[in-house]
Amino acid sequence: MTPSRGPALSPALVERLSQKHLDRRLGVGLPFVTVDPEGRPHPMLASYLELRAYDSRSLGLVIQAHSRSARNLAERQVGTLILVEPDVIVYVKLRTVDGPLPVEGGEPFGLGYFLLEVVETRADAATSWEAGMRITEPIRYAPPPTLSEPWARATLAALATPRARA
Repeated sequence: MTPSRGPALSPALVERLSQKHLDRRLGVGLPFVTVDPEGRPHPMLASYLELRAYDSRSLGLVIQAHSRSARNLAERQVGTLILVEPDVIVYVKLRTVDGPLPVEGGEPFGLGYFLLEVVETRADAATSWEAGMRITEPIRYAPPPTLSEPWARATLAALATPRARA
């Protein structure tokens, strides 16, 4: 079952996505799904480094500005972030507020910033017939990036505060 938790992130999700403990989450992949021009799901893999919750209703996302996912976000203005880890399974439906905006220092990497609004959060839980089954590991990639890499520094700087065109 995936009951709706309403149009906001829980305090625990805000904390998890705040980048306060980013070093613990480096190397964890987060599926992010946009909608392509034909109305089909278009998946990509993001990371805790590329996302930041500012509060219960807004997130920043830094991805390649000219990627298909970025075009989908700009054109159809919707996406779903999926967290699948041993302690949480959550689907966060989002709407684009603005983006892609330039990322200072991110030009060599083609980075763009999106400001996203939380539309709905759904938490998944095992049903009674699934008793005993659980997620045992998050999606992982290796080696995890260091925060001193130029693209990582540009990404963190872009996500430091929410922004949109005036």
